[in-house]
Amino acid sequence: MTISNKNINNVFYIFVLAHLIFWTLIPSITNHNLPLDTIEALAWGSNLDWGFNKHPPMSAFVPEIFFQIFGSQDWVFYLLSQIFVIFSFYFVFKFSNQIFSNNVLALISVLLIEAIYFYNFTTPEFNVNVCQLPFWSLTVYYSWKIYSGKEIKFLDCFLVGLFAAFGFLSKYLFIYLLISIDLLFIYLIFVKKKRKFDFKYLITIEVFFIVLVPHLIWLNNNEFITIKYALVRTGLEPTSLIDHIKFPIIFLLKQVGIIVPFLILCSLLVKKVKLNLNFKDKKLLFLLAINILPIVLMFLTSLITGSKIRTMWMTPFYLFFGTLFVYLLQAQVNLKKLKPFMIGFIFFFFLSPVLYAYVSIAKDDKRTDYPGKEIAIKTQYAWDQQFKSTINVVLGDEWNAGNLSYHLKSRPVWEGFVERKKLDQLKDYMCLDSVCVGSR
Repeated sequence: MTISNKNINNVFYIFVLAHLIFWTLIPSITNHNLPLDTIEALAWGSNLDWGFNKHPPMSAFVPEIFFQIFGSQDWVFYLLSQIFVIFSFYFVFKFSNQIFSNNVLALISVLLIEAIYFYNFTTPEFNVNVCQLPFWSLTVYYSWKIYSGKEIKFLDCFLVGLFAAFGFLSKYLFIYLLISIDLLFIYLIFVKKKRKFDFKYLITIEVFFIVLVPHLIWLNNNEFITIKYALVRTGLEPTSLIDHIKFPIIFLLKQVGIIVPFLILCSLLVKKVKLNLNFKDKKLLFLLAINILPIVLMFLTSLITGSKIRTMWMTPFYLFFGTLFVYLLQAQVNLKKLKPFMIGFIFFFFLSPVLYAYVSIAKDDKRTDYPGKEIAIKTQYAWDQQFKSTINVVLGDEWNAGNLSYHLKSRPVWEGFVERKKLDQLKDYMCLDSVCVGSR
């Protein structure tokens, strides 16, 4: 099977369009309610701030924009998630083309990561992990332009700082990519002395911290609640010695499991694997820095602290794995005999949405089966029997109260958990189980 360089861009756009349509349509049809993290983001978005109790603000800011435009239509937020995914695919493709100067190899680099379930099965749930994806790909792309360019441009440095800040405002784990890229530059400038330090590098740092200033002020005013939550989620409370061994091993085993379909697809590209690693190769060093080093740093975090690394945290870490593996195997890839690879790709491409639809339909105890709309209708009816005012405040946990905030036509603002002092500030209020709605 031959893929012509002439039509490769068309093939790429057909692929991302098909991905967007499948992964927007299937959850829209098979799910009864939006997933937990998406409802949580919308709850925060109803009361936008520079941070929230669990995460920085970016993952709430973007869904709120879409809500203001489209309202409470579930398909919109599945679409939003896929826009973030295919946008990141585009920059993986663009970056890969610069690495290979070959459109076919660039396309293969993107098709390969479709076999990683972070970029298919889990994508309908817009959350902090998906929110990182475009900023991760953009940060890598413009860091590469700085790394590979003969002249360091002000705009590239500015954009790296900007997108790095947006990524950090999506999730703090974005710092692992930034540390990895910085370590590469430090190694080349101060250890190997193969690059000269340029003061334009400082533009990146300045832009990064300027964009973060409002969030840093919010953190200080809120007793660093988001960071405390992140530390609790990693399990950094006192750990036993066995945790420093058990959790890193579990982490490594999970990473292998994640990329098994990816490795199967890679095996269809070549019959014999022959690696000739040249650590003086600038492209290879960069690819290792953005792919392997962040995972190594995550492993060391688990090893040193004894913390448990949750699988979904690794969502953006594999975006450029296809590019790395194709770069390592390109000498063995026969571009005129890609039929087995394309058959394997098509198999995985359709397998994931079929499995998703099956799970969504066959199981009826998932969060996406929650009767959010029905509960909102009943709540509105009960309210109308007692009050003439409009529901504009909802109190409770992000899931139950967040669903009411999303489904009620008045779009009440989520103001946190139920507290007596908050209820006393309302003109009218009504409580149902652990959720209260009210009017100011």
